[in-house]
Amino acid sequence: MTNSPETRKLPHTTRRQMLTAAVVGGAGLAGITAPEADAHGWGHNKSFRLTVLGTTDLHGHVYNWDYFKNAEYDDKAHNDIGAAKAATLIKAVRAERGRHTCLTLDAGDTIQGTPLAYYYAKITPISRTIKHPMAVAMNAIGYDAAALGNHEFNYGLDILRTFQRQLNHPLLGANALDWKTGRSVFPPFTFKRIWAGGRLLTVGILGLVTPGVAIWDKANVDGKVKFNGIVEQAKIAVPRMKRLGADIVVVSCHSGADTSSSYGDALPYPENASTLLAQQVPDIDAILVGHAHVEIPQRYVTNEKTGKQVLLSEPYYWGNRVTVMDLNLTWARGRWSVASATSTLLNSNTVDEDPQVARVVRSAHEKVLAYVNSKIGVCTQEMSGATACWEDSAAVDFINLVQATTVKAGLVGTADANTPVLSIAAPFSRDADIPAGDVTVRDVAGLYIYDNTLLGIKFTGAQVKAYLEQSATYFKQVTGTGPFPSSAVTNAVTATAPNGTPDYNYDVMGGLDARLTYDIDIAQAPGSRIKNLQYGGQAIGDADPFVIAINNYRQSGGGGFPGVTTAPVVYNRQGEIRQALIDYVTAKGQIDPPTFHTIDWKLVSGGTPITVTA
Repeated sequence: MTNSPETRKLPHTTRRQMLTAAVVGGAGLAGITAPEADAHGWGHNKSFRLTVLGTTDLHGHVYNWDYFKNAEYDDKAHNDIGAAKAATLIKAVRAERGRHTCLTLDAGDTIQGTPLAYYYAKITPISRTIKHPMAVAMNAIGYDAAALGNHEFNYGLDILRTFQRQLNHPLLGANALDWKTGRSVFPPFTFKRIWAGGRLLTVGILGLVTPGVAIWDKANVDGKVKFNGIVEQAKIAVPRMKRLGADIVVVSCHSGADTSSSYGDALPYPENASTLLAQQVPDIDAILVGHAHVEIPQRYVTNEKTGKQVLLSEPYYWGNRVTVMDLNLTWARGRWSVASATSTLLNSNTVDEDPQVARVVRSAHEKVLAYVNSKIGVCTQEMSGATACWEDSAAVDFINLVQATTVKAGLVGTADANTPVLSIAAPFSRDADIPAGDVTVRDVAGLYIYDNTLLGIKFTGAQVKAYLEQSATYFKQVTGTGPFPSSAVTNAVTATAPNGTPDYNYDVMGGLDARLTYDIDIAQAPGSRIKNLQYGGQAIGDADPFVIAINNYRQSGGGGFPGVTTAPVVYNRQGEIRQALIDYVTAKGQIDPPTFHTIDWKLVSGGTPITVTA
């Protein structure tokens, strides 16, 4: 977004005023309010303040730009995004505190997530002569270290190794281990030595990544790289770091703070383990958290063995926040230790982008702008989302086709290789439209306006029906065959949607190898509307097995659909659905609706089809 009058940086704003205005939460910036703080840290001999600056989950964002809308990024909260804006905050804190008192870290997921990242992995892959724009941006910012994220593995180990070589800082991954030897295949940790008040301070920086990579990117890592648990590996690495002279230990951990696993018990290690790490591994002083895409200005976790408080902070995602951790150190018995620690987040929407970072990536950005507006195929007939909320449409069928095809391919060689695959998709936008003729990347992206990823879950026939019944609560109860205006039929008010059920909470379900057909009788009360439910022309039995291609928002409970959060997950490679649609069109060269679009569901009243007008 363009900076609003309330947040725009004034020409004569001091760095201190700018940083004060940028504070989101936590303890505030100690250096702004503490009169004894200066550009050289606390004191001269016995005390010192180390500032740890952190970003995470940049996901290929350098600019405050939405490539699919071809416009500045904006959301309901008016966040701004991108490494260029985060750089302004990082450089301001360094200038305020003194650069030698600051460390800058990232907690992973850097090279996937935007057309900018995709272009330099798939269209013009990085090489010895072609630099990754995220490496260029991070080098301009001047990071001290970064952890691997799970999405670093999406494009294969060759791309990842090339990216690693292009960085001026180490890319850490202590628990990414060689398949045969069990040794770390990336640097497990690094040390930064700082002259602190006349004494040497050695900071150990450990990098860890969620072990879910073993599932999500199995095709890229199987037989090559295996992943130990975060806690298990830290119990090996941290004592070694202390033996090698680390006064304090800071962890950059691509794993959420709230313990959970999207993959259930498929791995013996939890996906999100940062709190467990703080609780169970002694001698960790602070953890920069990533992966979960949440905002944690400041959180303390007590170590179960030492009773020590460990500081955790997570700076949201995409560069719209920067973590500032203040570790207040004291010198005693020949070494430095943390006496107290606080943290806060800075908001990127309060500042302009850093001109240096913006400049060094500009040429890559312009190439990608041309790419997203380039032709990748043709569409033989118009596909519109205008009526998709009340009648079967080619636009939603296309999404379901790609989702189901992707999941089915991922099930090859598994116990569910022959299980029928169904798919769910919502009519996200009534404005979505792909006209007949040339199709661009942006055209395809317009069909799927969210950053959801794709999963496959196991359902029974009874669960399929229950899911569709929940979806059908989107419709108002009416009698007669119409014609009805769409406003008289859609967006029903419910106990959980007092302002009307949004379009994105209405899901259409379709089959891949055979048709899934059903009627929605909206003359009936919610819960009794799904009629004539069949797969391949045969009534579905309650125990019949199916795999459902579903997005991560739904699978995690979004919309309150039954059965999804506890259903077994049989496919999850964390691939973006929007990119899968683009890849499909790029590979096929065309979208041909007559080959996949059939009328598989319809609205009825007492069994008779009804007519709905826009």
